[in-house]
Amino acid sequence: MMFKPLMHHLRCTLLVAALAGLTACASAPSGPTLAEKSLQPVYAPEQARAWWQTGLQAHQQGDVHAAIKAWQRSVALDPTHATTVNNLALLLKKQNRFVEAASLLEQGLDAAPAVAELHYNLAVISELYLLDLEKALTHYQHYRALAGEDDKLVAGWIADLERRLQ
Repeated sequence: MMFKPLMHHLRCTLLVAALAGLTACASAPSGPTLAEKSLQPVYAPEQARAWWQTGLQAHQQGDVHAAIKAWQRSVALDPTHATTVNNLALLLKKQNRFVEAASLLEQGLDAAPAVAELHYNLAVISELYLLDLEKALTHYQHYRALAGEDDKLVAGWIADLERRLQ
């Protein structure tokens, strides 16, 4: 008989302790919430490098689907790796996935704005496939400024776009 009151007392004590703990947690900020943490990117360069290598091998073997999947994982783990972003975008372009390729290049530029090749490929896709001439002009100009060389072909494209946008 003494067991029941003791168990009831223990349950009440545990319940009060749990409520007190929850109240303390709710009133005291203790860093980012779970939702905030899920918004922060997780960088894992070593894992990204392994997925990049897997994608490279798949691409060399002609398995475009596997290369895309591997490079998507690599970019998710390290969006600052411009070579992977660029290679993945070019494969997406070859599959006529132009909007996805352009979006990926824009994300790559957010992480690495000084990579000329990302600007160049975004400009080409924007001009030829998405018909976004203003974006194309902007990124050709960025490419030209970053490339540090006098690329007459790109200079001609810039002049042509400037004429077309007037």
